[in-house]
Amino acid sequence: MPSAIPPTPPAPPAPPAHGGTRPYRRTRGRLAVAAIATALFGQLLTGTSSAAAPTVPTPLAGPLEAIDWEPCESPYGKGVFECGTLAVPLDRRHPDGATVDLALVRHRATDPDLRIGPLLLNPGGPGMSGVDLAFSAPSSFSPELVERFDFVGFDTRGTHASTPAYCDGDLTAARRAALDPQDEAGLDALRAANRAFADSCRTLSGPLAAHMDSASVAHDMDAIRVALGERRISYWGGSYGTLIGQMYAELFPRRVRAMVLDSNMDHSLDAWGIQRTRAETLEGAFGEFADWCARTSTCALHGRDVRALYASLHDAAEEGRLIYYGRPMSASTFRSVTSGQMNDPDTGWPLFAQILSAMSTTPATPATSTQTPVSATAAPVSATAAPVKFAYDLILCQDYDLDVPSYAAIDRMERRLAEIAPLTRQASLSRSYLASCQNWTDTVANPQHPLRVHGSPPILVTNSRYDVATPHAWAANAARQIGREATLLTYDGVGHITYWRSACVRAATDTYLTTLETPAKGTHCPANWPGDSGQRLGAEGGGLVDPLAGSRSVLEP
Repeated sequence: MPSAIPPTPPAPPAPPAHGGTRPYRRTRGRLAVAAIATALFGQLLTGTSSAAAPTVPTPLAGPLEAIDWEPCESPYGKGVFECGTLAVPLDRRHPDGATVDLALVRHRATDPDLRIGPLLLNPGGPGMSGVDLAFSAPSSFSPELVERFDFVGFDTRGTHASTPAYCDGDLTAARRAALDPQDEAGLDALRAANRAFADSCRTLSGPLAAHMDSASVAHDMDAIRVALGERRISYWGGSYGTLIGQMYAELFPRRVRAMVLDSNMDHSLDAWGIQRTRAETLEGAFGEFADWCARTSTCALHGRDVRALYASLHDAAEEGRLIYYGRPMSASTFRSVTSGQMNDPDTGWPLFAQILSAMSTTPATPATSTQTPVSATAAPVSATAAPVKFAYDLILCQDYDLDVPSYAAIDRMERRLAEIAPLTRQASLSRSYLASCQNWTDTVANPQHPLRVHGSPPILVTNSRYDVATPHAWAANAARQIGREATLLTYDGVGHITYWRSACVRAATDTYLTTLETPAKGTHCPANWPGDSGQRLGAEGGGLVDPLAGSRSVLEP
């Protein structure tokens, strides 16, 4: 069971003022943090955050403000933009209390006579920048949408240019060492390391650390609607941004004009449901990859039994015998490379085939344990803590209760997953979710529950058939929960975010956003595979670019 929150350690001295944020009190919240991001090319990376922050900001009490828009420039060089900030209540239960600032960007409809209204954007993550997505919108969305909508992007609370959350960067090494427990003692050590890191987030971020869940962000979206002076808003959310949209539709169904949920979260799943559906999907995606290699002469493994090769390499990795360019590759890294490349057919599949073809094995030797023992004693928050910006698990672990009772429960799940996915054996694919959130908080702000959406207009739900990050089963279940208002559109290929993957999905999305007409229920869009004519985004849809390319990981839903 989660341990009690230890006494608050001394607060670090406040560094110089940090521009663009409101300073806030160093009081405790209830949440904490941790994250890992998967590796490519034999390196296992951790999601420990970004540059050290020069301050510890805090919200000031005050009324909701209007948005003071000022001209600003896009780093991508296309379009005319306005930037602004909006102060929103830190705690939605206390609308007149402390506030946090949201950073916003707007690109106005290029044809005012055809303007429909604002289209709010969120790219997922959790914690990716909606401001960056809005800056890229003139290149990333269709000309018709650019003409007719004001694109409005915002950085969610606690992230990027909005009032940011901070954690102690000095505690990340202990978490990294504990993130892959192999027994009960290892799980105890992970819980202790998570709680220590979580406590540092609460100390350095104050109450903000307990209010970064998606329901709070949905309330922020409605504050943006009010500040824009709109009766209703349209919304496009991708990946984890679909959870924000789902929460908004649940809380404010009659304030939705149109809503596109692309590559969906399922907020009703427990830890086992998340693991099972992702393992099933990865196994299916790998099967599509193997079949593609069998029929595609440009695949580096063409003419070979890809399934048998992969199984032999996987066995070697688990036995410590896998070699990649002269260096050993662990089983966890091998799985991370698999899952990371499998979700990107365009570039990932050809590259993955080359990676597999370059691997070799050494003769079998007796297995030995390589796990480094870790202490189950929580490290204290340092009085000289090094603040770093951090958001991923501060969001995730306030939206999902993923605590498990014991390591034996994890072991049982992994044995069942090996039966479900005997080839890819991705028992650790979603362990990042489990590991990061163990003993994270005593109270989850927005725990899992079936969606309850009543009175909304039609909602368009889109998903790839084989999406490793957000399985199709999640979209189908979310659509069932939304009910008759939802239309599920399936892209029959592999990959994450359908709008930039399929001209068929893109056309249906554009039609729905502009006319509110949804496709017929049960509609499918055909799959595109590497080498197919018109597969790449630049070859269809007016040269659109995917603004999220290269920034996704298998941990990003």
